[in-house]
Amino acid sequence: MAVTPLILFSNPRAQYQAHQDEMDAAVRRVLRSGKYILGENVEAFEVEFAQFLDIPYAVGVGSGTDALHLALRALGIGAGDEVIVPVHTAVATVAAVCMAQAQPVLVDIEENGLTIDPNEVIKAITPRTKAVIAVHLYGQPVELSLLLAICAQNHLKLIEDCAQATGACYKERYVGTWGDIGCFSFFPTKNLGAIGDGGMVVTRHLGIAEKIQRLRQYGWDKHRLPLEMGINSRLDEIQAAILRVKLPFLLKDNEKRVKLAEKYHKGLGDLPLVLLSRRPETYSVYHLYVIRTKVREALLNYLKVHNISPGIHYPAPRYNLNAYLEKIKTKNFPVTEMIAEQILSLPLYPELSEDDHNHVISTIRAFFKMV
Repeated sequence: MAVTPLILFSNPRAQYQAHQDEMDAAVRRVLRSGKYILGENVEAFEVEFAQFLDIPYAVGVGSGTDALHLALRALGIGAGDEVIVPVHTAVATVAAVCMAQAQPVLVDIEENGLTIDPNEVIKAITPRTKAVIAVHLYGQPVELSLLLAICAQNHLKLIEDCAQATGACYKERYVGTWGDIGCFSFFPTKNLGAIGDGGMVVTRHLGIAEKIQRLRQYGWDKHRLPLEMGINSRLDEIQAAILRVKLPFLLKDNEKRVKLAEKYHKGLGDLPLVLLSRRPETYSVYHLYVIRTKVREALLNYLKVHNISPGIHYPAPRYNLNAYLEKIKTKNFPVTEMIAEQILSLPLYPELSEDDHNHVISTIRAFFKMV
């Protein structure tokens, strides 16, 4: 009997293989050009990404974390300021606030969408609050209209963390274009992923874009004179070339993710699972397909035995943010604490084969026949 190869929850190598010839050729062109830092590929990709989102300015940086950090710096947020962030997020969101020397203020999430709860945001606002970071988690857009109203009423900046949601839409407009600044990650597993680190900051404000351009390279102006203290966070020329190859395929790849998610919905909808419901007037791009079950550990072990490798995004905050506890205000987060013991990310990526997809569904169904 043939053994099923390991099915990963994400497989960036498969995406490379899907575009291997074009990507290899793009890398060769960069190597032969002799221009390896902030060259023509970075400039072209910034223009192409801005055009894709229909936003005036895009600035390439070294990672999604740096995008958030530099966004805060560009808005003048730093020591003594508070930034409201959802507790259920990647560590990078909190790390970026700490890197800017600001104070992360964690708030709980909505149980249905698993994104930041606007009602909790309202409760967390103090005279020191300067911004809110809206994390479009799992590819699911946040309820932006409410957050925009809250920020406007309280004179707060809104930063969109779109690391997991490139191409997602809220009310038929791309996420990242609603707030003051949008931040993107091109980590290899993302919907638009490089073969290394990379990030992008987008904005409608020329002054913010120009400041990000300075901050990403030591605070230099065009003449390499330091106007302010910056860092070294430049999008790599090779990564930009790879991303230029992949950007034209993003919408079709996202459509494949949606179809895979719909098949999961149909195949698992009658089981004792909680499936992530899509928020009205949004287009989720399913960076991750997350289910919830009270028998998570048993299901996780069963899937591993059957050569399926799911993920957990993310552990309970007391574990996920342990190294940052001295820098954040801690309290109880009942929704996050509850769902963190239940969530499981199933395999989902554009190149996932029909056989592998069916195997995941049938294996989960077989598990629930046993329990």
